[in-house]
Amino acid sequence: MPGAPAAGAGPHVMHNNVLGHDNDMSAAIETGGFVASAVRTDAPPAIVMDKVNKWFGALHVLRDVDLQVAAGERVVVCGPSGSGKSTMIRCINRLETHQEGRILVDGVELSDDVRALDAIRREVGMVFQSFNLFPHLSILENCTLAPIWVRKMPKKQAEELAMEYLTRVKIPEQAKKFPGQLSGGQQQRVAIARALCMKPKIMLFDEPTSALDPEMIKEVLDTMVMLAAEGMTMICVTHEMGFARQVADRVVFMDRGEVVESGTPDQVFNDPKTERLKLFLSQILRGH
Repeated sequence: MPGAPAAGAGPHVMHNNVLGHDNDMSAAIETGGFVASAVRTDAPPAIVMDKVNKWFGALHVLRDVDLQVAAGERVVVCGPSGSGKSTMIRCINRLETHQEGRILVDGVELSDDVRALDAIRREVGMVFQSFNLFPHLSILENCTLAPIWVRKMPKKQAEELAMEYLTRVKIPEQAKKFPGQLSGGQQQRVAIARALCMKPKIMLFDEPTSALDPEMIKEVLDTMVMLAAEGMTMICVTHEMGFARQVADRVVFMDRGEVVESGTPDQVFNDPKTERLKLFLSQILRGH
């Protein structure tokens, strides 16, 4: 699976009310306070998907997907395996191409225009299930590669930026090590720092904790909560329902390539409207 750079920043606000430890919450995440919304209603949408369709051969994997994400909004996408979640967010930076409909990122429509695509990818960071770090490069070199070659940043400036973000994800002491010397949770935090070094406006997370052992999940989720608190525009595909409750402005439920239901975490988890969502919640919460 291909790797990608990315990430940015914004205002820092937190609420103090405590999130209870529901039985639907991942045992690996100990949540603190709800993260206050940083949605900018005065700005144009960061992402627009309009009647997006995609096929893999005869398999119709995305069906008339409509989705708008505001600047500063945090959207969690959930749904059963094979529902099209990962394909949808991979279409946003054209790691997958859609066959019908329109996708606009930061006001620019995705097309075959290579220059426009390069500009979009500089503004959109992505973190994958697998870490996609270069094993022969040090942690610092992994983080400085894209800023130096894509942003044309001087090496010294890129290294200072990389150390800033490695510090923010709480692993600056690992800078001179190689990926194979780090735990899975540490490697995923390096992947997030690497993305942040490109200073993108939007971050996409494709099940970033699914390849991790339970004890490593919390350290990655804590890093993502930090990003959310800073006002980063985020779309995250995850089954971590505690994270969704704490961080999301909106939860989108997908099944069979369609957006079936969308609403606030409270609406989706406590008052689901469709039988498909009720069934999904009963199945996923059974294991927590």
